[in-house]
Amino acid sequence: MAVELCFALARPLERVLERIRLEGLEHLRAAMQRHGRVLVLTAHLGNWELLAVAHRLTGFPLTVVVRPLDAPALNALAERLRRKAGVELVDKRGALRGVLAALGRGPRMVGVLLDQNASRREGVFVPLFGRPASTSKSLALLAARTRTPVVPIFAHREADGRHLVAIHPALPLPEPPGAERAIIELTMRCNEAIEAAVRRTPEQWLWVHRRWRTRPAAERGAAP
Repeated sequence: MAVELCFALARPLERVLERIRLEGLEHLRAAMQRHGRVLVLTAHLGNWELLAVAHRLTGFPLTVVVRPLDAPALNALAERLRRKAGVELVDKRGALRGVLAALGRGPRMVGVLLDQNASRREGVFVPLFGRPASTSKSLALLAARTRTPVVPIFAHREADGRHLVAIHPALPLPEPPGAERAIIELTMRCNEAIEAAVRRTPEQWLWVHRRWRTRPAAERGAAP
């Protein structure tokens, strides 16, 4: 992944885009035509940083909610690539104002990675690979309150070293939008989309992250 980021930084974006192909662009266009903006659900799958470059193939601007990567050197490479690709960055801490502002400047995509462990305060427990996983409810809250569709988009590295960006149909927005059950239902659908994408290329998921670290309080020995 680091080598591919260096390649992308050292060459014109057009050369990088030659190694990326889109699948399902019609789903994104349909959601944009109907709503004028979308929330992009993605995960740490394949070389997810190349999604920043791939957005140029869609014709729609992109804002991404980010937090610094744990590896400083890799984080510096990722930051340079995002800015080179023309992506607007919103810090995960206090991101609400920036995300709402971005959605208000449609047509625009706002991307969120949703496959990492969330604290009990930030998340809800919904299934992922058959186990309850504390999952951030931020994306579902934004979608429900702003009536913005969630479009799952994932990166997959192909056998020849190229990259496939798979765009899926928008997830149905549950009703009523403000109900807690609606938030849980949409978050569950997000995890189902992530699980399906991981099953497509399981070896490309950043599974070393302790995804199931936060446990339901009812479980014996639950972590704080």
